[in-house]
Amino acid sequence: MIKDLVSTKDLEKSDIENIFKLAGDSKSEKMGLEIPLKGKSIALVFQKPSNRTRVSFEVGMAQLGGHAIYLGPEDIKIGQREPTKDVARTLSRYLDGIVARTFSHRDIIELAKYATIPVINGLSDLEHPCQALSDVFTIKEKKGKLKDVNLVFVGDGNNVLNSLLYCCAKLGINLLISTPKDYSPDKGIVDEAMDIAKKTGSRIELSNDPRAFIKDADIVYTDVWVSMGEEAEREKRVRDFSAFQVNEELLRALKGRDFFVMHCLPAHRNEEITDAVMESKHSIVFDQAENRLHVQKALLLTLLSVKEAR
Repeated sequence: MIKDLVSTKDLEKSDIENIFKLAGDSKSEKMGLEIPLKGKSIALVFQKPSNRTRVSFEVGMAQLGGHAIYLGPEDIKIGQREPTKDVARTLSRYLDGIVARTFSHRDIIELAKYATIPVINGLSDLEHPCQALSDVFTIKEKKGKLKDVNLVFVGDGNNVLNSLLYCCAKLGINLLISTPKDYSPDKGIVDEAMDIAKKTGSRIELSNDPRAFIKDADIVYTDVWVSMGEEAEREKRVRDFSAFQVNEELLRALKGRDFFVMHCLPAHRNEEITDAVMESKHSIVFDQAENRLHVQKALLLTLLSVKEAR
């Protein structure tokens, strides 16, 4: 049983399957009016602004009978106003869990090391496990399976892709990655995912050609070219990624094929993805966004129930 969610690397296949079962129960309303987290509280310690992560955790806690406290960038200032380990120890005395959204992945690791309550990585510069789990849950929902599904990721080798690498390798999804040169996902994570994939039969391949894998796609996934904290690189990034836009021309190779388009949002419409593709019948972007709520509830149920075992 996992005690924190720092990285998707830490999850066994059975952990993921259990999270998906709970998420499915949440979505189908099998939980009814149960409030299993009554009397429990979590802190949302966010260094970055958020829409889906904040709202899904706040609403999820409320629906489960608990309470969420939002602590924004000016409230905590991890590592500046006080050491991260002191934040972890103090919040552990008040709360039942911490969801942290940070710039540095090291802050997530340190919070989990010193906290005596569960810590959930709500996003860091290295990984976004909550997003990746919701994405894979959505793929299973739409395709009816995960094994041998071809997920083609076009764009930046970012934190979402790093988390997807572990998830796809563990679950048998084929992850086919097209990024510009110098924008590949973390090499250490790629190597680890490929080692896992050898055991599960998953296929992981990388290319610098945006068209390399498109014709075989069951899912086409993209994300922003300029993430929070990278604004100074905007002009260069837009230039470097110009051939990697997910548009109607790129998707023409999939004509007649049953495929879906995903984006974790927020989207810069007509930059990494065109407005026409976002609004097309193939887009499941907002189903994907909705599922953040159900997967977040599953994570809360899974993690907050093991506080006493820490």
